[in-house]
Amino acid sequence: MQKIAALLPPTPLLPLDVDGLTIWCKAECLQPVGAFKIRGAWHRMTDLSDEERARGVVAVSSGNHAQGVAWAAQRLGVAATIVMPSDAPQVKLDATHALGAQIVLYERMRESRDAIAAALCSGIGATLVHAYGDPWVIEGQGTAGLELAAQMERWAGGAPTRIVCPCGGGGLTAGLALACPEAEIRPVEPAGWDDVTRSLAAGTILPIDADPPPTACDALQTTATYPINFAVMQARGIAGTTVTEREVRDAQRLAFARLRLVVEPGGAAALAAVLAGKVPADGRTAVILSGGNVDPAAFAQMIPTEK
Repeated sequence: MQKIAALLPPTPLLPLDVDGLTIWCKAECLQPVGAFKIRGAWHRMTDLSDEERARGVVAVSSGNHAQGVAWAAQRLGVAATIVMPSDAPQVKLDATHALGAQIVLYERMRESRDAIAAALCSGIGATLVHAYGDPWVIEGQGTAGLELAAQMERWAGGAPTRIVCPCGGGGLTAGLALACPEAEIRPVEPAGWDDVTRSLAAGTILPIDADPPPTACDALQTTATYPINFAVMQARGIAGTTVTEREVRDAQRLAFARLRLVVEPGGAAALAAVLAGKVPADGRTAVILSGGNVDPAAFAQMIPTEK
């Protein structure tokens, strides 16, 4: 917590009144890289040895973790190579490149990003900074929960009873579970990309189906969680929830209209679940708005209310 607090001010905690109840929204979309991923990336990379820093790092990401790693690497003087899907939003590719990282593209549904990253690490002796399957990264993401709990004690009359968060591989979910042991943690995934939800229900890690549907939630398109994340989530008895594309767009619109925030589709998934009544709110329910890296043209097209 001290490392993150020394580097970054706390992100705002904003009250949102919905049907007579207050939902507390943690605006991680306002981080310097537009997402909470900066937390885990910084925590992991500041623990590298001098020898590891000299050899550089490799990461896998659709864009938010990529920017977190690139941002940290730039400040630490570390070379960073990021394995990114070819269909990643251009705004995320451009931002990662602007931060000085080298990008290696892959085909999301035909190639294994983890295999590509492993080969890169082996070839140059780099350290892998995984987007979610890394204990340092999980611990770093959990600092969002520590901040949130302190903020809610001050403004909400007590610690959160429930934290709803977008979920890709489960790094944020696991981090929150460790940081806030008294709160119910509810991960939310887009329909068809609900490997974590199905894995928790089945009691074993399951991958996504072979032909998942398209989704605007690029940040949440992971094929399977990692054992370390699954073990933490399973130990806490966590259950997942899914949301539709329309529910996500409705949440983006409401966040823009009521909170004056630009939230990317994946970043709005948790809010979508609460607004759709899939996760209850009790006045001390918190929602993580995890990212705001969205293509401006796509966001502008999404804003008008659907008929």
